[in-house]
Amino acid sequence: MIISIATIRKHLALPKTSWQICLLAIIGGAASALLVVLFTLTIEEIQQLYLIKRDNYNSLDEVSRFHLPIIGSLIILLMAWLTGYQYIRTGIPFVLHRLKVAHGIIPFKNTLNQFWGSAVALASGFSVGREGPAVHLGAACSSYLGSVLKLPYNSTRTLCACGIAAGIAATFNTPIAAVIFVMEVVMREYKAHIFVPVMLASIVGSLITRSVFGTSHNFQHFNTIALEQQHYFSLVLLAIVLGILAAAFNKYLVVIIKKSVKYHIVPRLILAALITGTLGYLVPGAMGTGTSAIDISLTNNLPLGFLFSLLIAKLLMTMFALGLGIPGGIIGPTISIGAITGALVGAIILQVLPGVHVSSDFILMGMAGFMAASLNAPLATLLAVVELSGQLELVVPGMIVITIASIVSRQLCKNESIFIMQLDAQNLLYRKPPVEESLQNIGALAVMKDNLLILDQASPRTIIGELLHSHESQLIINKEPANQTDRPNTYYWAQLDAEAFDDKNESDDEDNLAKKLILHKLIPLSHQVTLAEAYLALVEQRSGAVYIYNKDINDCIGLVTFEQLRIYLLEGKLN
Repeated sequence: MIISIATIRKHLALPKTSWQICLLAIIGGAASALLVVLFTLTIEEIQQLYLIKRDNYNSLDEVSRFHLPIIGSLIILLMAWLTGYQYIRTGIPFVLHRLKVAHGIIPFKNTLNQFWGSAVALASGFSVGREGPAVHLGAACSSYLGSVLKLPYNSTRTLCACGIAAGIAATFNTPIAAVIFVMEVVMREYKAHIFVPVMLASIVGSLITRSVFGTSHNFQHFNTIALEQQHYFSLVLLAIVLGILAAAFNKYLVVIIKKSVKYHIVPRLILAALITGTLGYLVPGAMGTGTSAIDISLTNNLPLGFLFSLLIAKLLMTMFALGLGIPGGIIGPTISIGAITGALVGAIILQVLPGVHVSSDFILMGMAGFMAASLNAPLATLLAVVELSGQLELVVPGMIVITIASIVSRQLCKNESIFIMQLDAQNLLYRKPPVEESLQNIGALAVMKDNLLILDQASPRTIIGELLHSHESQLIINKEPANQTDRPNTYYWAQLDAEAFDDKNESDDEDNLAKKLILHKLIPLSHQVTLAEAYLALVEQRSGAVYIYNKDINDCIGLVTFEQLRIYLLEGKLN
């Protein structure tokens, strides 16, 4: 049995789990994961030209560490100039913005800048992460599938979420954390019809990255966690430090964004390169996404002064790189900043309590607490650290650190998610009224009235006759056919004025009959729109209807009335 694309689109317009959306999630997730794997391999190939080991900038001499970010920034600027500086916006905040204003559809030139710009930034030592590009690339790849197939926008949003999950899973090999991150941070809702396809895409992303890079995680070299109940007081102190530090990090990163936005991208990226190069000259371990910094933190008996300088350098590198516009993510650096903070606090506790050896455990707790407080994503953070380390034993101590760090950061320091703060600083829309949020989950195709009777320039008598005898059909009048003018068809939805037509006397003259008709001028909308777009088109007049067309604006295939929207908003029923 062959199912038409029109039937599939109608299924996808409904907010429910179906085999169609699951199949598309698997296809989109596979494509997104492959693109992220290609991105990762590109970074590694570039770094192999001058590094002994990935992200190990200690192997470079001082002058090379200073020059490398400057060369990288010039290449990023060249690509931005070729594509147009207006397409320089990338990363997780930009994807959140596009989800609100364009149903997750990402412009190709932004994606091009994200791929090559972030690959160069990560390869040249900037303190940015891989997950931001992974989110952007995954979202762009999967939403492109929805655009090509002309799917309803509500299903395109779901595919965008699937691509994000697949991208994160392919980057970190953490499928569970990827799903929770999408639901907690990106979609900010838990709905079964979104959860299931997102989970399928995440599984596919993880399987693909395992087939290419193996099954190991980045932090599996951590020893079995040794934290016990007597250490929990020290964990509370660590959590308080992490919460305050995360709030300060978010605040000053946003300050840099706001101060620098008035300047052109060229001097901003050059300044970011000079700061990164100077700090890299002095503290090479702070360069890169953070793997090197974590490895250094795991070294025993490091001087407190060295750990403190490493922490300050990492904080400054990250804030200025991201604040000044270097393409890349923030999660990787937050993990490394948390690791350094955990190592520093652990070293201090070791001096106060010489018999306690928990430095590596404090590094893991530092990762969890700082990331959760900065991103305001406690559950996704906990699962990410558990999956990355393979240590189920850290669930309870991890929950202690994450909850306290989040409370201190959010309530005492008035901190918000760094993504929300970045969106506010860049004046990017990310909120919509609850009415629109509800309506954008349903495609117009799912509820439109498609039993239509279309008449061309009919007389009032003919129209009234059809209305009286065609009770189940929606009567539409085309007053100005397109073949007679240069304009598209002008459609009207015909209804009877119940009060003026009580006698149902069809013997009146044409003028009297015309007074008994109500003709609502129809607004054309694409078949991809959701009920949110229909609502916005009708909310001012609070009556009438929109007509849905497929490829040709003159081809009316269905009708969505304001009354349908009103009933759904009041009663939750699709009429």
